[in-house]
Amino acid sequence: MKKNNKTQEKSFASISAKSFVSVVIILLSLIMICGLITLFIPQGSFQRNEAGEIIAGTYTAGSVQGIAFWRIITAPFRVFFSDGGITIIMICIFLLIMSGVFNLLDKTNGLRIIMNKLVHKFGNKKKLVICLSILFFMLFGSLFGLFEELVTLLPFVTLFMLSLGFDTMTGLGVCLLAACFGFSAAITNPFSIGIASNLAGINTLSGAWLRIIFFILIYAIVCFFILRYIKKISKKPEFSLTFDNDKLKKENLCFDINETSKKDNKIFKIYLIFFIIQLTFLLLIAAIRPISGYAIPILSVTFLVGGIICGMLVVEKKTDVFKYLGKGALAMLPAVLLIALASSVNLIMQESGILDTIMNTVINFLDGQNRFVCILYIYLLILILQVFIGSASAKIFLVMPILIPICSVIGISPNLLILTYCMADGFSDVFLPTNPVLLIGLSMSNVSYGKWVKWTWKIQLSILVLSVLILLFGLSIGF
Repeated sequence: MKKNNKTQEKSFASISAKSFVSVVIILLSLIMICGLITLFIPQGSFQRNEAGEIIAGTYTAGSVQGIAFWRIITAPFRVFFSDGGITIIMICIFLLIMSGVFNLLDKTNGLRIIMNKLVHKFGNKKKLVICLSILFFMLFGSLFGLFEELVTLLPFVTLFMLSLGFDTMTGLGVCLLAACFGFSAAITNPFSIGIASNLAGINTLSGAWLRIIFFILIYAIVCFFILRYIKKISKKPEFSLTFDNDKLKKENLCFDINETSKKDNKIFKIYLIFFIIQLTFLLLIAAIRPISGYAIPILSVTFLVGGIICGMLVVEKKTDVFKYLGKGALAMLPAVLLIALASSVNLIMQESGILDTIMNTVINFLDGQNRFVCILYIYLLILILQVFIGSASAKIFLVMPILIPICSVIGISPNLLILTYCMADGFSDVFLPTNPVLLIGLSMSNVSYGKWVKWTWKIQLSILVLSVLILLFGLSIGF
C-alpha cells in the first residue's frame, strides 16, 4: 500500500513539473514576442480620468521606438517594483499562506475528518450523501479556491462510493468534477474573484448575487447529472463505464463507516470554528467599506494566524505545524514565478508605450459590434488561453490589465468581466487533456481519458450553454 502511495506522489510531482515548464516556456515566449513587437507597433496614449480609466476617443498615436533588451530580460524581477508591485507582492504572499494553511489542513487529516463526519451522519441516505458530498467539494472550491488540494481525497471518496454500491466514475464526479466546478462557479474564490476584484479596484463581494445564483444552478446540474447516472447503474450495473475494474476493487473493499474518535471530533470542531471565522471576516470585509480595499492583507493574516493556532491545537509535535506550512508554501512558489512572468508582459507593453495602442486596436475592432458579441469574444479569448496556461492567477495578471479598461469603454462592467473570466477559465480544467490535475485523478482511478470524455461531454456542453445564457442575461440587466 505504501508503495502505491509513493508511486502516486512521484506521478503527481512529475506531471506538475511538466505542466509548469510548459507554461513557463509559453510565458517566456510571450515576453520575447512582446519585446519584438515593440519594434513594429507605434507608441500611443489615451487620456485618463481621475479614477485612471481611459477616456474613449482620446487616443493619440506616436512613433515606433521599441524597448531596450535589458528591460525585457529583467521584467520578471522589476515587476515587483513597478506601480502595481505592492499588489503583486501581497497576492503572492497570500497564495503562499493559503497553500501552507491548506497543506496543514490536509496533513492533519482535517479535510478527511470533515468528509468522514458528513458520510457517517448520512451514510444510510445514499442520494442525500451524494448531494451533500458534492456541496462539500463545490463550496470549498467556490469559497476558498481549493481544487488540487481536494483531489487528494479522491481515493477515500471513491472507496466510499463503492461501499454504497456505486462505481469509480461516481467517485470522480463527486470529488474531481465537483471540486473543479465549484472553483469555476466562484463566489469568493481568492485565486480568481479575489485577485481579479483587487486588480479591478472593486469589492470582492461586488456582484456576488449573480455568482451565487450561477453556483446554485451549477450545483443543481452536477447533482442531476450524477444522480441520473447512479440511477442508471443501480438498475443495470453493467452500464457502468468502470464495471469490470470495480468488480475487482469491491472484492477487496474494506471501507467501514465507524464512529469517529475523540481526537477526530476535536479536530473537526477546531477546523469548523476556523472556517466559520474566515467566512465571518469575508462578510465583514464586504460590509465595512473602509477595509474592503485591504481584503487580501486581512485574509492573509487571519488565515495564517488561524491556521497556526488550529495546528498547535491538533498536532502533538508543535514544530510539525511550521513544517507543514512551509512545505505547502514551497509548493506554491512556482505559481509566484508564473505570476511574475505573466505580469512582465503587461509591464513591457506599458514601458514601451504600446499598451494603449493595442487597447485602441481592440476597442476599434469591437466598436460598433453588439455588446453581446463582445462578451462572447472575451469568453472565447480566455477559453483559448486556458488551453495553454492552466494557472488561474497567471492568466488574470496576463489579461485583466488589458481587458478591464477595454470593457469600461465598451460598456461591460468589471463584475461581468470577472464572471466571464471564471466561467471560461475553470470548467474546462476537467476536460482538457493538458490539465495535470485531471490526468492525476484519472490515473489514480485507473480510468482512461476516452471514458472520461464519453462520460462528461454532455455536462460540459450544458455548462457552456448555461454560461453563455448567464453572461447574456447579466449584460441585458446591466450587471
